[in-house]
Amino acid sequence: MIKLAISLLCIAALNLPAQEAGSLKLIRTIMLPGIKGRFDHFGVDVKGNRVFVAALGNNSVEVIDTAEGTHIKSIGSLHKPTGIVHLREMNRLAVANGDDGTLKTFDSKSYTLVNSLSSLDDADNIRFDPKRKLIYAGYGSGSLALVDSVTMKQRTSIKLAAHPESFQLEKEGDRIFVNVPDAKRITVIDRQTQKVIAEWPMNKYQGNFPMALDESNNRLFVGCRNPATLVVIDTSNGRVVSDIPIHGDTDDLFHDSRLKRIYISCGEGFIDVVEQKTPDAYNLRDRVTTRAGARTSFFCPETNEFYLAVPMRDKASAELRVFSPRN
Repeated sequence: MIKLAISLLCIAALNLPAQEAGSLKLIRTIMLPGIKGRFDHFGVDVKGNRVFVAALGNNSVEVIDTAEGTHIKSIGSLHKPTGIVHLREMNRLAVANGDDGTLKTFDSKSYTLVNSLSSLDDADNIRFDPKRKLIYAGYGSGSLALVDSVTMKQRTSIKLAAHPESFQLEKEGDRIFVNVPDAKRITVIDRQTQKVIAEWPMNKYQGNFPMALDESNNRLFVGCRNPATLVVIDTSNGRVVSDIPIHGDTDDLFHDSRLKRIYISCGEGFIDVVEQKTPDAYNLRDRVTTRAGARTSFFCPETNEFYLAVPMRDKASAELRVFSPRN
């Protein structure tokens, strides 16, 4: 009965009027005129005050100066760009392309092409491991590629049951947590052995696409689309400790360790903000109205800013909205 009551309260909260000045304050809107189609993922250059957003539907990467609030550059002639990683020490920008299966590297100052690695069919999310100097790239019908970030050559790959979506790397530990929605599971990999060490089923909560990690509390946050739910998992054993109804069509979510919140961008037209009371207790704090299709986002703890890519709709231009978390 208690769990049912909590669920009903969460559902009721979803139907409350959106709070425009709640947990997130809109501080800047940067217009992206002429950029068509949907966005996919972000990269960030903290030192250079830049964000990079994959404009998948426009076959480009958009470069934005967040300090000046200006659109700097459009890197074109790409093929459905998806994942992005900025390699600060090397002044490089790595971009995965889902259509031609390439991982392209650009000079992040001149934006000229430096290298192109092929044979990564349906390349998607990418992550950088600074300790091992490796780029991990999800691709194909089920694999993680390990790419040397210096030589940009593929070392090996780790086989998965189906195409990987979002995945997270532990900073203190050696595990990788991978959402594999078509196989209805979360796969856990040991980076030392490069082997799968656990498979956590996702049968009740399916369509597990975005993911974030609270390593200090052994908690994994998983955004599911069917039903639309934020699922909280204990990373020590794979047990579901909490589930919170959210809005539909989520594709990105992030954990704010300072304020103990999870920001969830939902394509239904909202940013849901979930409060982390304890590692096992969560509630929907509020929501921010956005625009249908705006499901690509990024939270940067170093700058304490939350970025939302808003696609063109009807006569409304594409734009980047910059939010500041509020206490």
